Amino acid sequence: MPRYRTAYVDPTGDRYGIPTFPWRGAPTGYATARQLRAEGLRPGGQPVAAQILWRGIGGTRAAYLYRIDAAKPKRTATPAQLRAIERALAARRTCPTCREVRPYYIPRSLAECLTCSDA
Repeated sequence: MPRYRTAYVDPTGDRYGIPTFPWRGAPTGYATARQLRAEGLRPGGQPVAAQILWRGIGGTRAAYLYRIDAAKPKRTATPAQLRAIERALAARRTCPTCREVRPYYIPRSLAECLTCSDA
């Protein structure tokens, strides 16, 4: 039998304003934004439908839940957006000192590639 805090059990939403469940106690039909993303969905502007509360480091922690049936498919990036992302990532690999494109991101702490920072 799972242990949970009864203070975090409020399926009607009387105490917290929205339905509240303990850790691993949410009914089917609800998912977090991360779980929706893993399924190729997004909340799509819907309000938070429920929450999960649990005791964690620093006090009470919360995870917000959305209805799966009201979720929308993830949007796909346009070709122009993909090109812009590709250019931005290439800029992060280009050393401002020697102007060479490296196979790694230039460390922000050094502000140049490892070859130039060693010289």
